[in-house]
Amino acid sequence: MTGADMNILIVSQYDENINNLEQLVKTETGGKVVTVSSGNEARRIISGDTQPELVIINTPLPDEFGQELSVMIAETTNVILICRNEIAEDISQSTADSGIIVVSRPFSNEVFKDAVRKTGCSEMYGIKRESAGILTKIDEMRLINRAKCTLIEYLKFTEPQAHRYIEKQAMNNRQTRREVAEKIIKTYKK
Repeated sequence: MTGADMNILIVSQYDENINNLEQLVKTETGGKVVTVSSGNEARRIISGDTQPELVIINTPLPDEFGQELSVMIAETTNVILICRNEIAEDISQSTADSGIIVVSRPFSNEVFKDAVRKTGCSEMYGIKRESAGILTKIDEMRLINRAKCTLIEYLKFTEPQAHRYIEKQAMNNRQTRREVAEKIIKTYKK
């Protein structure tokens, strides 16, 4: 899983609910959403290589209710369990030790978004996206510094001259500093 992708698994047998939940989750987290319609499919994904960061289970499922599935999944990831209002309190009490967030149906968009925020996934996605941006910037700075060192070594520039040369080439050729640096390294470091 890359830093820019956040895997969210929605388990629901009802297509209209999947579409609504998917839109709400994408709005709140910006993450990648995978949907399945049964507990067996969810177990198959959970046991695979990519571990979702958030699992949303809309009960009941066609092959089981979903409470046992939510408890199993909650051992390794965040879970939101959606159930009928009449049983929500009982489910919430029985799953309280697992850290499962129970949302009673029907619910408003704000209630659901608040549940997603409580899992921390929306903030985590923002942190991952910010980290990826910082790492990209660091990589670019290293490349530019290598290009400066190349100019210093081969053309006997001073560091300020090499810096100015890269800046000027980028501006004159309408390229990024990264592109200019890559071209310099490619030219001199064969």
